[in-house]
Amino acid sequence: MDEAGSCASGGGFRPGVDNLDEPPNSRIFLVISKYTSESVLRERFSPFGEIQDIWVVRDRHTKESKGIAFVKFARSSQACRAMEEMHGQCLTPSDTKPIKVFIAQSRSSGSHRDVEDEELTRIFVMIPKSYTEEDLREKFKVFGDIEYCSIIKNKVTGESKGLGYVRYLKPSQAAQAIENCDRSYRAILAEPKNKSSESSEQDYYSNMRQETLGHEPRVNMFSFEQQSEFSSFDKNDNRGQEAISKRLSVVSRVPFTEEQLFSIFDIVPGLEYCEVQRDPYSNYGHGVVQYFNVASAIYAKYKLHGFQYPPGNRIGVSFTDDGSNATDLLRKMATQMVAAQLASMVWNNPSQQQFLQFGGSSGSQLPQIQTDVALPSCKKKAPPDTPVKERLFIVFNPHPLPLDVLEDIFCRFGNLIEVYLVSGKNVGYAKYADRLSANDAITTLHGKILNGVRLKVMLADSPREESNKRQRTY
Repeated sequence: MDEAGSCASGGGFRPGVDNLDEPPNSRIFLVISKYTSESVLRERFSPFGEIQDIWVVRDRHTKESKGIAFVKFARSSQACRAMEEMHGQCLTPSDTKPIKVFIAQSRSSGSHRDVEDEELTRIFVMIPKSYTEEDLREKFKVFGDIEYCSIIKNKVTGESKGLGYVRYLKPSQAAQAIENCDRSYRAILAEPKNKSSESSEQDYYSNMRQETLGHEPRVNMFSFEQQSEFSSFDKNDNRGQEAISKRLSVVSRVPFTEEQLFSIFDIVPGLEYCEVQRDPYSNYGHGVVQYFNVASAIYAKYKLHGFQYPPGNRIGVSFTDDGSNATDLLRKMATQMVAAQLASMVWNNPSQQQFLQFGGSSGSQLPQIQTDVALPSCKKKAPPDTPVKERLFIVFNPHPLPLDVLEDIFCRFGNLIEVYLVSGKNVGYAKYADRLSANDAITTLHGKILNGVRLKVMLADSPREESNKRQRTY
């Protein structure tokens, strides 16, 4: 669509280039007769709402209409309703061909296709964790016919994450919901399913993502209380009234993609998921980030609030209420921090490891394990000369756990012969006398966090296969 060559009949308010997509999806693209005038367009489309501008695309040299026009409305719902009711209609009795009406693509998206209805009917909302799908449907059915509602849940516990989707039958209904629902829901247009990773978790062990270009920006929908989020980026600002949680809200003056958001916040270990949101009311970027534990969230807020990305643009990071008990979260944070400090000290100083394992009157005390994983009770180890039926390969991130902690964890599944670490590496092995016990260990521990360390537990290659591998020559 050649908008650069457009010119309209003179006079009147004309939005600047930066305002053409404010709010997003408020501009329609028309395929019309070359003889259709601007006055006819205004007459037929003004019943749908406030028209901010109409312009007909004309040839640069002849000034003749190209049969293409744009109509800019004040609200997204007005543009969507105009599209729904006018697509396929004839503007005047003398017209022989019906017109075509689409929502115009954002100028900053880098795409020249028209926006599809599927991209305009699904909204993303933040809801109380106590909400059921019926509660969600009840709250949003006043804005139109709902095709389905869904609530995002933790794959392990089945508990709601306080996030949900509502899919309407018509784009205008979704736009009405975004414009008129209670602001506490922070409703925004959801990313199309074929573009998002809604149903898949990010791989914690994947490499840092490359910054991607050319994605349609998704932006924040609320005003940030007169931009107070950007008024100060002092990292020592405690904001005493701010609730502490595992979920963070991220805002930026520059839109960002989900890949970019993941790359920034995956620097801090323990990232559970992230989601970028699109707002029809502004060009700001907004996203939600959640960590597995509150210690990671607090550290991420401290380190990344005010971080410049891209250079010259500071992002704002604040806690979002996730319904958790702040006192309990602080207690867990303290124990996790202590556990992480001890693990780091033990790993860096073998003599300290020996002292913690055997020294003093507390040498017989069982190691402390901090985790949300439901671990079985301790069981006796198998004799050292027991034949090995299965070996497990263990990857630690960001550092290995002490040996006494590892033995305490892996012996709980029974028939453990030995667990050991590979010197200088963030990996280790566990030997079992029974395959069922080894499989139970994988099922329970793979991908879980214990004492601030994430474990990757899988079947190891057999010693024979490892011995057949080509040896390195350096």
